Amino acid sequence: MHGPTLTNWIDLIYLVTAVGFILALKGLSSPKQARNGNILAAVAATIAVVATFFNPDAQFHHKTTNLILTLVAMVLGAVIAVPVARKVKMTAMPQLVAIFNGVGGGAAALISITVFLQHSQLSAKPAVYVIAEGIIGLLIGCVSFSGSAIAFAKLQELMTGRPITYPGQQVINALVGLAIAVMAVLTVLTGSVTLMVITVALSLVLGIIFVLPIGGADVPVLISLLNSFTGLAVAASGFTLNNNLLIIAGTLVGASGIMLTQMMSKAMGRSLANVLFSAFGSVVTAGGGADGTGETRTVKSGTPEDIGVLLAYARKVVIVPGYGLAVAQAQHTARELADMLMERGVEVFYAIHPVAGRMPGHMNVLLAEANVPYDELKEMDDANAVMSTVDVALVVGANDTVNPAAKNTPGSPIFGMPIINADEAEHVVFLKRSMRPGFAGIDNDLLFNEKTTLLFGDAKDTLTKLVSSVNDA
Repeated sequence: MHGPTLTNWIDLIYLVTAVGFILALKGLSSPKQARNGNILAAVAATIAVVATFFNPDAQFHHKTTNLILTLVAMVLGAVIAVPVARKVKMTAMPQLVAIFNGVGGGAAALISITVFLQHSQLSAKPAVYVIAEGIIGLLIGCVSFSGSAIAFAKLQELMTGRPITYPGQQVINALVGLAIAVMAVLTVLTGSVTLMVITVALSLVLGIIFVLPIGGADVPVLISLLNSFTGLAVAASGFTLNNNLLIIAGTLVGASGIMLTQMMSKAMGRSLANVLFSAFGSVVTAGGGADGTGETRTVKSGTPEDIGVLLAYARKVVIVPGYGLAVAQAQHTARELADMLMERGVEVFYAIHPVAGRMPGHMNVLLAEANVPYDELKEMDDANAVMSTVDVALVVGANDTVNPAAKNTPGSPIFGMPIINADEAEHVVFLKRSMRPGFAGIDNDLLFNEKTTLLFGDAKDTLTKLVSSVNDA
């Protein structure tokens, strides 16, 4: 009776690493366990890669050149990725995720293309389902690759972040999608390399025209969806390579990506179809009155000294962080202010909106960098439950996520979006660089509320002045 073969042991290792990925996802669902989850995922991935080098079915065991090229590619990838990942700013994290999505989708597409070309050289035509697996991975991977490239360009401001629309856009998108479906079916039936190349070209075009009409705050939702696409492309590559680990890992990424996309859409109070096809944010309505009359309304501005006294003698203060806090890298100063207030006996907590910043969890990670205790962070619903008991709501760099138009103005682009009810606090202090609107491109009624005081300037500088003022109060 023979014992387990090397292939059996490799399969067992793949099973263990797959379980590691599942547990890692579980850890990533909680801010407290996110770091451990990330480490577990990295360890599992490393084990899987090492095991693959001993897998007798791996392609580089059949040709030394393949092994050399694989090692060179891994070294180049590490040389590029490690410095980028270590130096990237928190505000640029969505761009980094977009690049990762694109690279993953492109890699899956290249695998499908390579295997397809290998099959085309065989005397016997492979089974239809084998070709279909490759075409599915090729199609989804190409859409993810080109779409992620455009999303990166939008977020990096290499092109306008606003939706780009043109007459007949949806019809053109539909026609391109139909053409891809026809070419894909014909490629599966005939095994034609020419038709495969046409399918690749059309898929790349679809990725571009699919992303162009999406802009502003919808881009992070799009990135999450593209991340799901990449996962599905990787799963398809797993079928192509007969690798169960890739199938499991790709399916996990695809499923978690679509769940995150739905959660983000829900947090914005909109359907996924509305996010993808409404060209939200293409019209900027700011500049006149927020009531649509075109009349200019006045705002009340204050000084750091006045606000410092207000904060120092408050009973309860909530800090509502947003993208402006991330841009100014003011998280450490915000914590310093909170700590100083708590030393004076003031109750302080942070109200976190699900889509504050550019990505889900953006504010949680940002504040974790400043070692803000997790028990001081309240999710939106928990924060809203006590907002009416708050003396001062200090809004730092947030805008659309506290805009009362989401509750009070039917027809507003953000109407129906759940918000943090900062307007229910006794006093509202708004830290802003200027009166420019947020991603939604609309005025914020809260700025004109009689209980609101504005402090203009860089968030970090303003918070530093508030720290000094509270200390002197």
